[in-house]
Amino acid sequence: MRYPLKVPPPSSTLQHINTSTLQHFNTFKYLRPMSVRIDDTIVALATPQGVSAIAVIRLSGKDAISITQRVFRGKRLETQPSHTIHFGMIWDGNTPIDEAVVSLYRGPKSFTREDAVEISCHGSPIIAERIIKLLMRKGARLAEPGEFTKRAFLNGRFDLAQAEAVADLINAETDNARMAALNQMRGGFSKEINHLREALVHFASLIELELDFSEEDVEFASRDDLRRLVNNIQQYTSSLIKSFDQGNVIRNGVRTVIAGRPNAGKSTLLNAILNEERAIVSEIPGTTRDIIEDEVVMGGINFRFIDTAGLRETVDVIEAMGVERTREQMKKAALILYLFDLSDTTLEHIEQEEAELKSLGIPYIKIGNKLDKSKPDLIKALRNKDFVFISASNRTHLDQLKERILSRYHLDVTPGDVVVTNLRHYHNLVKTHEALDRVIEGIDNGVTGDLLALDIRDALHYLGEITGKVTTEDLLDNIFSKFCIGK
Repeated sequence: MRYPLKVPPPSSTLQHINTSTLQHFNTFKYLRPMSVRIDDTIVALATPQGVSAIAVIRLSGKDAISITQRVFRGKRLETQPSHTIHFGMIWDGNTPIDEAVVSLYRGPKSFTREDAVEISCHGSPIIAERIIKLLMRKGARLAEPGEFTKRAFLNGRFDLAQAEAVADLINAETDNARMAALNQMRGGFSKEINHLREALVHFASLIELELDFSEEDVEFASRDDLRRLVNNIQQYTSSLIKSFDQGNVIRNGVRTVIAGRPNAGKSTLLNAILNEERAIVSEIPGTTRDIIEDEVVMGGINFRFIDTAGLRETVDVIEAMGVERTREQMKKAALILYLFDLSDTTLEHIEQEEAELKSLGIPYIKIGNKLDKSKPDLIKALRNKDFVFISASNRTHLDQLKERILSRYHLDVTPGDVVVTNLRHYHNLVKTHEALDRVIEGIDNGVTGDLLALDIRDALHYLGEITGKVTTEDLLDNIFSKFCIGK
């Protein structure tokens, strides 16, 4: 989904404007100073907790190599070139801890653009913990969540959207999610955003320049050119905003709740979809009293199926709690699979339950289960009411159900497409679009340049927040706190 942005050519008046004005506007009006300290050296376990063949301990900072040297006996690390690997022993004073391989990365040719070290030791948790504590005694401090990637961003290794893609790539559960994260990490999305911003900055700078000559009533920025530019930018932001529906599915999957009355076959359907006995199945109504969930990848999309307690009025306190949880899960669902027991229901009951479903405002698929025990007259009455008829116990027509599910989430994405997968980016694009709406409205109403400049500044601000040209410490803390400790 590529939509080339067409920027109107500058008029002859615009061609004579000094480019230093543009640089001033782009550099100083939207950057906020950061008070983040990155002078110390951090350390963390970069591999998962638990027993493994090896564990990797990562350090970054100006003293990373010298701190490692204090506990490492082998080659003199401080004299070794970057991107080299050295075998030796980790010692705590006179006590040997473990054999290890030390990898050196000298800044700026490292992930963080600082001096960095990775210590590969045996994967016993006690060994890794002891080495980390030893390094902390020698001058390092434990890294905060995402602090390595945060330092890479602050040191100019990549922009904020690319930094967020690092976490998405680590957490990718499908090949589509991997491709989307990889494209963003390599700068595909950032290039598009920067292109939009640079085009808008040019006109914003000229309008700012008009304010300096307000007494002379001159117009450096053609309002017709500005209108065409804003319309073109909005066409592109609209396409990015629309792509979020697919991007959100790619990144987060589809939360799918299986609901219905007791004994409708919800747990049997879950087991059939998972192809394993995940939930207890019984003829006794009300067997499922808590939430059971698991994940399946279908059509390149991760679906989280959630089996719930049957919906009915009950005096059983425990079952009532399960029913309440079912209603809560239905409100949070992206899709509801609602089962009707074809052997034990009526058309009137189906219409009543569907009315309740519609009131939730959440997409749903009506499933008639127990087709092998169904009433012929009921099946005939439901033929034109958008049902999927199955027998979960016999695995009948499950392929039809899966096709119906996937038809709602068909992915029209190819490698290299720019797709918005991040909710923060989506909100900023919506705010950008709204600010540009105000610019068009201002042009139509003939407002003064200073009012136009305010709305353009807002648009630039929201675009800048996506890539990190505009940042606050709270924003960075919120983003990187969701990363794992060693990344």
